[in-house]
Amino acid sequence: MRILIVKLSAIGDIVHTLPALNAIRTALPDASITWVAEARSAEILRGNEMIDNLLEIDTSSLRGGMVVEEMVLEIGRYARMIRERDYDVAIDFQGLLKSGAVTRISGAKKRWGFSRKQLREPTSRVFLTDAVKIPPKTHVVRKNLMLANAALGIGEQPETIQFPIFPDRSHRDEADAIISGAGGRFAILNPAGGWVTKLWHAEKFGELADRISERFGLVSLVATGPNEVELAQRVLANSRSGKAIAIQPSLRGFYEVAKKAAVYIGGDTGPTHLAIAAGTPIVGIFGPTEWWRNGSLNENDICVERYDIGCRIECHRRTCGNWICMDISVDRVFQAVSERLTNSETDRDRQ
Repeated sequence: MRILIVKLSAIGDIVHTLPALNAIRTALPDASITWVAEARSAEILRGNEMIDNLLEIDTSSLRGGMVVEEMVLEIGRYARMIRERDYDVAIDFQGLLKSGAVTRISGAKKRWGFSRKQLREPTSRVFLTDAVKIPPKTHVVRKNLMLANAALGIGEQPETIQFPIFPDRSHRDEADAIISGAGGRFAILNPAGGWVTKLWHAEKFGELADRISERFGLVSLVATGPNEVELAQRVLANSRSGKAIAIQPSLRGFYEVAKKAAVYIGGDTGPTHLAIAAGTPIVGIFGPTEWWRNGSLNENDICVERYDIGCRIECHRRTCGNWICMDISVDRVFQAVSERLTNSETDRDRQ
């Protein structure tokens, strides 16, 4: 069987789809699996031993400055690349017009996705031949597993959720160097996020690093991406203990670092989901998005969020004129960190 997985971006969305990949490969070991992803988000999929073919595309290149003739040629190139294999089924885990279009371009006779009400862009339903309805309040990982089962008949939800990620020696060496620089047990703090409304104040992360150092003796590794240096510097500038270190690892290098962390603290962003995949004890700080949908499935992990405001229901705002959902005190977050560290031995015992 030849299967096409379409999940283009972002990092967290791709991580949330990895358990479905694992379930498909486990149930269908002889299947040929191709995954189409945006090049900017594909790093976490490179070297994945469960994927036979990784196709990296750049839909952002189809906008901004391209003349019509160039755009047509680029679309044609992607179409030829996607159609190289005769797929039996294509599965759209994204639910966007562009991801739906990829399934249609693939030529697969069976093109599965979510029902119209559960698509991020409902008009993308026109590209699908079949759709699955998902019960309300379903975590996105389980939602993706349900879609895989509906499309391929691979069976019920697995008891253990597994995220297949395959770092190589360079990523492990990168992680070893970062961990050595920490000089002992460490926490990871991530002040970044794709939307400004997801950000907890960088100044509070600095104060939190001091509290973690004073109470638990942990160094805080402040993890950010290459374009977030200023954010990391604001965290360090507001830490008086000198026990905070800025790091900018690769995604798979970060995954290896996260495996050894005592605790991770961050919002709804890609590295948080990578840390969850790594089995790191998690404290999430969520505002415009929902922990029940995007957060950890580990019952010992903790989310700090506000229930005392009425504007968070189905919010998902990237900008907001009443931005109070992330107005959370350092005391509340530190209390959650203390609780999670206390319970972390339970996780270590199960591993």
